[in-house]
Amino acid sequence: MDDKISGMHLGSCLVGEDEITEIVERLAREISGHYESLVSEENPLLLVGILKGAVVFLSDLARALDVPVSLDFMAVSSYGASTDSSGVVRILHDLDTPIEDRHVLIVEDIVDTGLTLQYLREHFSARGPASIGVVAFLDKPDRRAVDVAVEYVGRSIPDEFVVGYGLDWNQRHRALPCVRVIEEMSSEGENG
Repeated sequence: MDDKISGMHLGSCLVGEDEITEIVERLAREISGHYESLVSEENPLLLVGILKGAVVFLSDLARALDVPVSLDFMAVSSYGASTDSSGVVRILHDLDTPIEDRHVLIVEDIVDTGLTLQYLREHFSARGPASIGVVAFLDKPDRRAVDVAVEYVGRSIPDEFVVGYGLDWNQRHRALPCVRVIEEMSSEGENG
């Protein structure tokens, strides 16, 4: 599959469908084990999906967990149409659910610089939750600009711009069943 967009095209599959399933199942076991004595039907684990990228991962993870959960979403922006984070976080949609005395697990598609995650942790901490944790499907530790805790990591990847399984480039390619690298085309129009 070759999809050429503005000098870029879809490269190789970095994380395939079978590995995605294994990652989700492993993370679900780890998270369920940690929260099983902390949450209940009356006070379920609150999964906060960061829109739009985390929706696919959040859906799979929520179904795989063995603890009671409720869902809420937050929309933030730090990329726009770029492949590099601007470092400025804007809240586009805040939570609908109060989080005071709740165990909150932020669900991220990918952690890059860590700036958005640092902002979210501070934003949520001010609301008095019982705990705040983070699960990230992918992590790019080489891009980290700030030291921020990520309690559960699906997989670390190299500093490549990736799409698929919820991740996008300019709102495209979220529905790909695997994670693929976006590559620049050489000046001859071929991938080098």
